[in-house]
Amino acid sequence: MHFREMISYQRRDPKILTQAEREARKVFAAQEAEKALSEYESAQRAFHANRERLKAERLAREAAASKTSSLAIQDS
Repeated sequence: MHFREMISYQRRDPKILTQAEREARKVFAAQEAEKALSEYESAQRAFHANRERLKAERLAREAAASKTSSLAIQDS
């Protein structure tokens, strides 16, 4: 792109939106925001569920290790 073409491109006026187009954009933006929030909440629920599962597994391992170590001490 030549310099003169860039200047003419920068001078273009933005398109003036009609009332219907502004309303349509507003509705579309609201729907997109709701969708994004729903996806975020879904991801957060999955994250917390996974964290709780991993915590339960860790506590079970620690309890098993504690039980094993206490049995080893008693056998000594």
